[in-house]
Amino acid sequence: MRKNWTTMLVALLWVAGPASAWAQGHVDLEQYLKRDGYGRIKISPDGRYYAATVELEDRGGLVILRRSDKKVVAGTSGVKDSVVNDFWWAKDDRVVLSTAERFGSRDEPYATGMLFALGVDGSRVKTLVGPKSVPGLVEVYGGGGPVEVASLIDTLPDDPSNVLISTWDLGLNPMTRVEKLDVYTGHRALVASAPVRRADFLTDVAGHARFAEGRRDDNFDKLYYRDSDDAEWRLINDEAQSGHYESALGFSQDGVTAYLQVMQENGPDAVVAWNTRTGERRQVQRDAVVDPYGSVFDRDGRTLIGMQYMDEKVQTWLFDESTETSRIYRALARAFPDAAVTITSYTRDGRLALVQVWNDRTPGDTYLFDTRTMTASGVFVRREWFDPAKLPAMRAVAVKARDGLMLHGYLTPPRGATATGPVPMVVMPHGGPYGIFDELSFDEDTQMLAEAGYAVLRINFRGSGNYGASFRRAGAREWGARMQDDLTDSTRWAIEQGIADPARVCIYGASYGGYAALMGAAREPDLYRCAIGYVGVYDLEAKHRDNSRAARWLRNWSDDWMGERDALDARSPVLLAAQIKAPVLLVAGGEDSTAPIAHSKKMERALRHAGKPVETLYVSSEGHGFYTDEHRREYYTRLLDFLARHLGGATAASAAVANGKVAPAR
Repeated sequence: MRKNWTTMLVALLWVAGPASAWAQGHVDLEQYLKRDGYGRIKISPDGRYYAATVELEDRGGLVILRRSDKKVVAGTSGVKDSVVNDFWWAKDDRVVLSTAERFGSRDEPYATGMLFALGVDGSRVKTLVGPKSVPGLVEVYGGGGPVEVASLIDTLPDDPSNVLISTWDLGLNPMTRVEKLDVYTGHRALVASAPVRRADFLTDVAGHARFAEGRRDDNFDKLYYRDSDDAEWRLINDEAQSGHYESALGFSQDGVTAYLQVMQENGPDAVVAWNTRTGERRQVQRDAVVDPYGSVFDRDGRTLIGMQYMDEKVQTWLFDESTETSRIYRALARAFPDAAVTITSYTRDGRLALVQVWNDRTPGDTYLFDTRTMTASGVFVRREWFDPAKLPAMRAVAVKARDGLMLHGYLTPPRGATATGPVPMVVMPHGGPYGIFDELSFDEDTQMLAEAGYAVLRINFRGSGNYGASFRRAGAREWGARMQDDLTDSTRWAIEQGIADPARVCIYGASYGGYAALMGAAREPDLYRCAIGYVGVYDLEAKHRDNSRAARWLRNWSDDWMGERDALDARSPVLLAAQIKAPVLLVAGGEDSTAPIAHSKKMERALRHAGKPVETLYVSSEGHGFYTDEHRREYYTRLLDFLARHLGGATAASAAVANGKVAPAR
């Protein structure tokens, strides 16, 4: 178990011990179901308080803790299915938070557009943007006309009461505005209107909105810039005309140099410095394999000084390696050589910083770092019941697809494996699919399957993010085709390398990954021993039709990325059930709006009609991934049991099983 401690930063080392023995018997699910005390943490500008998210079984919340004794002085939580989408220390005594709804553990939170303020004095949370009568932090909007929603752009540290927000009327294709918002009274004043729909804004170090980026119905990205609050917006890049996108990342301290992420014809994106006065451009960073992963800011929390990149590990590259801040990052890199280091927040004077340290075996430990004395003290340990020394490390892998495209991903061996021969393996495609990518970070499912005795292969097939626009665009209209070939080629690579036992390979995924699991079983009936589809979409024509009804731009997106509707039957698992030989497990929630349960029930009927073995787990009250402990326990118990019967790994040991609460497979 990890402990909180204080030491000279240069002496901090990442502890890695010998692997434990091969997993025997049963997997203890409780360690994977248990919830953390705190999630994301930020320090107040004056250094007196921490703000931290908390996760409850079916909702999230936020607390403020006094730094001196970690006593909770204020807090709030939302209604069922609500989470804290983000939060900011707007002033020394005031936190602004935005909320989101998430109807499942595999669902991306859907921002409600409501903003709230929570004070350190423990007074009732104040609604800043949203219906004032809302009893909790989230309420589904009903009818009755337009509803205004918002998001925070800039905390305006030099302003004693105001922050900068963007606002728009709720809808799928909104026009946005920039406004100043008083976080104490809720009073608002218009600053600017966006020149394009669905716009996001970026401010300079002084808090002036200088960039607006958005899209019209054609879904081509458009980037606008202005020199000041009084200047007109001017179009800097139109993807429809230039053939590439550009996105603003941040500004230098003087506000003259802007940093842009610029798409390249081939390979990953580059970071380009643009002189806003002369128009001069120069490339300042570009990795050979991956896109920029995260932004790095100076001690003022506003000046962009570098970027992070994720490949075999997370690396931090600064624009100027001679600064005092660069010395701090180099010291952190030496202290934590096998981990990613992210500074989440600073005090106003730059003296103290909260540092999060994480990798594939550590969800994230938070340290308070003194930039003068170069000392770090432990603040919070996430999921401290996991011992990193006993968890298997992910290994970055590269696989060449059949058409020569290079694929990247991660391979995790079974926990404590010492044998050199092939082992049972689970191929786990990610959801999304476009722009999403598997990362070198702690993943519950991966570690659980590794403990059960399986190698886990997670490949970023074409269409995934992080490897450049050309790689992402290579997945356009390739659902069930070349995207599926990438998973097949990677599976065969693992077999050829002697990693996977060819007779014991299953494919398992959620959302798009669930679709890919069933398509894998249909297209390669002799390759996979079993297939698990968790909250998946299996009828592409129906998915395209639903998207088209929602909005014109969604219809265009579906044509561009999924393919035209009349061409999707050949890539829909519901029409390919007769080709499937492997036993199938389907899991779905009745309240899932992303992948409606009708997809899973239609898939089940098709398999049964074709005389194929299929088991199901449907929970009417769950959404896009199960939330409640009871249902998560039931799901993972069924998952491990299903895999054990077909691959031979460990099953689950839990109180629910012992008490006979888990329904038998059918």
